[in-house]
Amino acid sequence: MATDILVPQLGNEVTEAEVTEWVAAVGDEVKSGEIVVVISTTKAALEIEASADGTLSEIRVDEGELTEVGAVLGVIE
Repeated sequence: MATDILVPQLGNEVTEAEVTEWVAAVGDEVKSGEIVVVISTTKAALEIEASADGTLSEIRVDEGELTEVGAVLGVIE
């Protein structure tokens, strides 16, 4: 079953974030709680953890791209 990696709610005034670094690459095995991607806003950087064990099968937002809160960054299968 696929698990989406989402941009979390970052506060009332923050509506978008930039993908700073993908720590995991497509094809990498990841474990729940492991950092897979780092995003940043105008106020802070945030490490996003995998919410499930599996393989990072897809990256939907590349490094340097802006995305909205709630958007799918990648997929773990």
